[in-house]
Amino acid sequence: MSKKGNHRWNIRVYRYDPTKGGEGHFDRFEIDIENENCTTILDVLLRIQKEQDPSLSFRYACRVNMCGSCGMVINGKEALACKTNVSDLPRNREITIRPLNHLPIIKDLVVDLEPFFRKFEQALSYFEPKEFSSEPAIIRPDSRERQAISLSTECIACGCCVSSCTMVNYHEDYAGPAALNRAFTLLMDSRDGLYRQRMSRVLASCYHCRTEFNCTEVCPKKISSTRAIKYIQRLALKEMRQIKDMDFKPRREAVASEPPKDAGCDGGLTGDIARRTFLKRITLGLGAASVLFMGGILAPAFVGTSMRQTPKRWVPVEKMENLPPNQVTTSHIRYDVQDGFYKQQITKPVMVWRKPDVNDIVVYDTTCTHLGCTVHWDQGKHLFLCACHGGTFDISGDVKTGPPPRPLDRHRFKVEDGYMLVEVV
Repeated sequence: MSKKGNHRWNIRVYRYDPTKGGEGHFDRFEIDIENENCTTILDVLLRIQKEQDPSLSFRYACRVNMCGSCGMVINGKEALACKTNVSDLPRNREITIRPLNHLPIIKDLVVDLEPFFRKFEQALSYFEPKEFSSEPAIIRPDSRERQAISLSTECIACGCCVSSCTMVNYHEDYAGPAALNRAFTLLMDSRDGLYRQRMSRVLASCYHCRTEFNCTEVCPKKISSTRAIKYIQRLALKEMRQIKDMDFKPRREAVASEPPKDAGCDGGLTGDIARRTFLKRITLGLGAASVLFMGGILAPAFVGTSMRQTPKRWVPVEKMENLPPNQVTTSHIRYDVQDGFYKQQITKPVMVWRKPDVNDIVVYDTTCTHLGCTVHWDQGKHLFLCACHGGTFDISGDVKTGPPPRPLDRHRFKVEDGYMLVEVV
């Protein structure tokens, strides 16, 4: 249920002063939060900066989950400060905020993204057409190529995936999940003229991935960089005859620094050369049938969530007795999503309007239909508000003012044993 009244929260924020150097430290702050459902971690940081310590440094811009500037580690997990509500975090724990991993710290929560974007450049992250055309390209939304890369094109380069990736720590030359995801979208584009050059830049990095799904779990846009990486490997496997003579550069220094737990994973062969040799032997020694067979195995195992239909199910929201009539109540649903051997817990707020007729209920999604920012109910104005762009919805969910193109989305629900349940994917 919606938490009302003042609640005191303990906030631990990492501090680093470049003029003093050292390892940095954590400062503790206490603030009262009146409405935890619509107070983001970015709001918390702005309040600390304004009310308690104006020297606190952090980076932000759009405040609507679009620019990726406010990526940081919140309670041990990478996230966008502008997207993470206080109510999403456990009430009995203090909030710990620190900068992204694997990137140099400039000051406090601000990191230097130069290494991050350098990896993008090395992966040839730009489009180079095969043929010049003065006319714009016509791409059908339902085309096979477009559907394959649809979600991957939504990357906002926030750096959360790179921060969460343990392999970035062990392989200095690893392109990283963000750059590889970008390379995947271009490798899948038949109009691009840099296929061979790009594949030669990124394929070796793909074999540093250990399929831990950390990047997939933390992505604020729900992109699976793991899927992109495995898809690049699948492309290479299917086309080994064409790419076997590419100018791959072995990087044995990085292999030497790899954790001991991976020793021997290639059956006695080591390094990027060994993995490619293994694939080459499969392709050239066993023939095309084996390649197709292994490709068939890789497809269902690694293509990922955006290419697979997940069955719908019912999850509990709240006891009916906790949903007062003629009011809008914000509640959180929590459920696990299993995809192969990857499991992720989803926490999602919903708004329940229980009309004067207690059996007449509407369950609204809290996502604005404009740009996906969070909508909340304002009892005083008797409106659903999207504070980011000024959009408003009346209690029926219809657009009243602002840019949203359609009414609020609704969830199907049912009541069982005194609980209200909603249908989720």
